[in-house]
Amino acid sequence: MFSSEMISSQQNHVVNTIETMPPETITASPTLVQRIRKVFSRELLVTLALGQVLSLLVCGIGLTSKYLAHEYHANTPVFQSFLNYILLFLVYTTTLAVRQGEENLLAILKRRWWKYMILGLIDIEANYLVIKAYQYTTLASVQLLDCFTIPVVLLLSWFFLLVRYKAVHFVGVGVCLLGIGCMVGADVLVGRQQGLGEHKLLGDLLVLGGAMLYGISNVCEEFIVKNLSRVEFLGMMGLFGSFFSGIQLAIMEHKELLKVQWDWQIGLLYIGFSACMFGLYSFMPVVIRRTSATSVNLSLLTADLYSLFCGLFLFQYKFSGLYLLSFVIIILGLVFYTSSSTYVAQDPRVYKHFRNAGHPITDTPTLGPLEPSVTYTSLRQEIEEEPRIRVA
Repeated sequence: MFSSEMISSQQNHVVNTIETMPPETITASPTLVQRIRKVFSRELLVTLALGQVLSLLVCGIGLTSKYLAHEYHANTPVFQSFLNYILLFLVYTTTLAVRQGEENLLAILKRRWWKYMILGLIDIEANYLVIKAYQYTTLASVQLLDCFTIPVVLLLSWFFLLVRYKAVHFVGVGVCLLGIGCMVGADVLVGRQQGLGEHKLLGDLLVLGGAMLYGISNVCEEFIVKNLSRVEFLGMMGLFGSFFSGIQLAIMEHKELLKVQWDWQIGLLYIGFSACMFGLYSFMPVVIRRTSATSVNLSLLTADLYSLFCGLFLFQYKFSGLYLLSFVIIILGLVFYTSSSTYVAQDPRVYKHFRNAGHPITDTPTLGPLEPSVTYTSLRQEIEEEPRIRVA
């Protein structure tokens, strides 16, 4: 048993140790300014800026499409996509063709040609369904229902990419969707009910189908660019996209293409559309690799607002203060979402070769079922102050 003298001496030793601790070793709690600087880091601002570049490209795609359809009556969505796939083929597919080794075009086709064929068909039909929906339903419905891509990406990322989210990520998504609600409400108030047709339900279903296909395509793109190669993804999209969209163009749209009254203005619009579309396809994998498919889709919610601001001068749209409010709300939601890192739940039996470098784990025999491991990762590629946590 311990004597009272020993207990008293230990207590005095603890007190003396705390009292004699140098003041510089005691860390003060961060101030409000320091916390704000930590949230609005350079990486977060770069991520927001890259997302807005994508939104501006989508805005350019929408404006050129609107001019072609409404000013020049050129309803050629398949032909417009075909031009983009041809550019991807000329730049990225030919790059794969001249490569040597395992990254050569023929080597890739031998291993997974059927996967890229399916992905190419999904991407083509996603573009076609959403553009086609404008003929049957309202612009407000397209804007609202197109957000269905976000829950599709969340679910597919959860089940197939094994991404795990925190509460702040769901709060950020909810805030962004609230901003879209404000934008749709402003459209209704100012009377922007464009594209209303007799078959509104059909148009709504087309939007939902296109949004679901977009979600599948984006999640597959995230997996490919993070595990394989950006050039491989774009090269395969150029190969299969140009092939299948060419077939679809010949079957469904050759008559519409013959009706186009060609002149230099229409030619410039087609060139502008193709340039924006090619830039979007080329730049999106870079942003997805840096962030995630979910973050990119949240950033693209501001594209409709950029189109609106341009439409104030080009198409004499009516202005509402709710548009500015919705823009601020969407940016706030993006800040919430990108301010915290996600983590990836990994089964060591499946992801054995993708473990963190510098943390070798020897394969030791275990009794009973293996428990899944959890690897915390940053989708913003930031340098974290805390060490990476691995629970095996």
